[in-house]
Amino acid sequence: MPYLLRPAAPADAPAVTELLNAIDLIEIGRAETDLHTVEADLKHPEVDLDRDSWLAFDGPRLVAYALVWDDSQGERIDADHYVLPDHQHAGELLLEAVESRSLERARANGASKAVLHLHLNSAPTTDLALIRARGWSVVRRYHVLKRPLRAVEDLTPEPPAGIRVRACSDEADRKQAHALYQATFAQHFDFQPRAYEQWLHDIDADRLDWSLVWLVSAEDLGDVGFLIARDDREAMGWIRSLGVAREARGRGLGGLLLRQAFAAFAARGRDTVGLGVDTENTTGAPELYARHGMSVHYAVDTWEITVS
Repeated sequence: MPYLLRPAAPADAPAVTELLNAIDLIEIGRAETDLHTVEADLKHPEVDLDRDSWLAFDGPRLVAYALVWDDSQGERIDADHYVLPDHQHAGELLLEAVESRSLERARANGASKAVLHLHLNSAPTTDLALIRARGWSVVRRYHVLKRPLRAVEDLTPEPPAGIRVRACSDEADRKQAHALYQATFAQHFDFQPRAYEQWLHDIDADRLDWSLVWLVSAEDLGDVGFLIARDDREAMGWIRSLGVAREARGRGLGGLLLRQAFAAFAARGRDTVGLGVDTENTTGAPELYARHGMSVHYAVDTWEITVS
């Protein structure tokens, strides 16, 4: 029986979440996808669900899901793609749709080609021979790290003299966090500049607990760093991003912000905290996280294809 293909709708979020958790169980041994994360993806401001999303059904069962979005307004297009291992043909149908639609979006931006990126677990349910045969290749690897928390040990750190850590308390602080994010991540692989309102959508700001977003300042430099954490993942507390301005690196501020987050999560009763890091990050982030007790949970590869 052929697969039924149709676009996703917001009401499909529970079914997509169930599919992604079934894939999580295969790839990492536990379900770690939350409904609100899928809901946020389906309401992404750069997504037209009717043209940028696909569901594949085998009878009543959802077996594959894909999504395309465009943050660059140029040739760089992003996609999600998930398929159950016994339904690779459905996955290939969705890859074809993703590649075709990505080229449409890039051309609408005035580009002659689409440079498409897709993140997959390093041992994915997707058939890697199939995706390689279509011309995809790995261009980057990320590690998802985790660390156990202990309330009696992970206490709020005391900042050194001349250093202040504060939670984002108002709109001015939020705009400062955005400005620091743009500045500190500008040289990172795959960074896409984002205006303030776009960035708020990216971090799902409506659901964000801003008391878990901190700024760090130095008397001689002003605000020089930030950390954004989330406590809405069932599996673990999550550090979404951490950045320190180049001129303030080497003063222990990244570690100070990390310990601040560890203490906040431990005080809330969390027993684990996680984050993602580019293994080729040149700012010393992987080493910083290792020094603070974080270890590899699983690896994710960025796959790329150029479509023209």
